[in-house]
Amino acid sequence: MNLPRYFRLYAALWKNSVAREMSFKGNFILWIFVEVLWFALQLSFVSVIFAQTETVGTWTKWQMVLLVGASSFIQQIYQAFFLTNCTNLSELVRTGKMDFLLALPVNTRFLVSLRVVDLGAFVNALFGLCVMIFAAMKLHLHPTLGQLAGFTALCLVGITIHYSLMFLLASVCFWTVRAQGIVWGYFQMFNIARLPDEAFQGAFKAVFTFALPVLLVSNVPVRVLADKIYSPSAWLALLALGVVWAVISEWFWRYSLRHYTSASS
Repeated sequence: MNLPRYFRLYAALWKNSVAREMSFKGNFILWIFVEVLWFALQLSFVSVIFAQTETVGTWTKWQMVLLVGASSFIQQIYQAFFLTNCTNLSELVRTGKMDFLLALPVNTRFLVSLRVVDLGAFVNALFGLCVMIFAAMKLHLHPTLGQLAGFTALCLVGITIHYSLMFLLASVCFWTVRAQGIVWGYFQMFNIARLPDEAFQGAFKAVFTFALPVLLVSNVPVRVLADKIYSPSAWLALLALGVVWAVISEWFWRYSLRHYTSASS
C-alpha cells in the first residue's frame, strides 16, 4: 500500500467534508446543539440514579460521570470517522455507485469507510473530554503517562471494534439492499456503554461483554484511568476481541464483494 498516496487522498476527502459542512452552517450548529442536549440528559440520568443510592456496584457518582464522558467521547470519535459511511453503504449498493468505486485504482473499503467526515462530532467529543477532566478532578485522579497511553490505546481498540461490527452489519446490504435499520440498531446499543458493567448480570452481561462488547469498549478504558483494573484479563479481552472482530469483518467484506452482482446486472 502506498501510504503517502492514501494520506493525500484522505486529505482531499477531509477538504470535501469541510466544504460540505460549511455549505450548511445552520444544520452543522443545530446538530451540535442536539447532541449536547442529549449528552446533558445522560448526565441528568446519573444524578437521578445517585439521588437514590451512593454506589452502583463499586462505581461512585463521579466515577460514573467519568464513564459517561468517556462513552460519549468514544462514540463521537467513532461517529466522526465511520458512522455516516457505514450507514451510506447500502445506498452505494442500491444506486450503483459501488460499481464506480470498485473501478477506482484504490482500496474500495478505504473509500467506503472514510469518504465522509462528520466534523460536528469532533466538537461533541470535546464536550465529553471536558466532562471526563472535570470528573477526574472531582475524584482527585492523577493518571500517569502510562495510564493515559493505555486509556488512549484502549479507546482506539474500542473504536475499531465498533467499526468492525458496524461495517460487518452494513455489508449485509449486498443481499438485503437496505441495511440502515440494522446499522442504526447497533448504534443505539452504544447507550448501554455509558452504564457500569457491574450493573448487569447473567446472559445480558455476557452478550454485551463478549458477543457485542459495548460494555468492554467504555468500561475498560475508564477502569484504567480510575485505578479499577484489578487484573489484566479485562484489557486482554478487549484487545483479543478487537483482533477477532477486525478479522471477521474483513473476511465478510471480501465474501460480500465476491457475491456482488452490480446494480446493472
